[in-house]
Amino acid sequence: MRISERGQVTIPKALRERYGLKPNTEVEFIAEEGWIGIRKRRDRHPVWDLVGIVQQGGSTDAYIERIRGRAAR
Repeated sequence: MRISERGQVTIPKALRERYGLKPNTEVEFIAEEGWIGIRKRRDRHPVWDLVGIVQQGGSTDAYIERIRGRAAR
């Protein structure tokens, strides 16, 4: 594989299909010492989905019952 004069590289079809890279998918590049990686861009880190849970306090069982719409016993 080679980089074109315009700085473009074609991602092989098998990799695009495997990782769900469709037209207009936003990606980001990761540069580490000696290599460059590419990954699908996420709007927010998955850890941020847990922040509200941690701040609520209480038991895990009570939280699960609450999100399922049932009162804790």
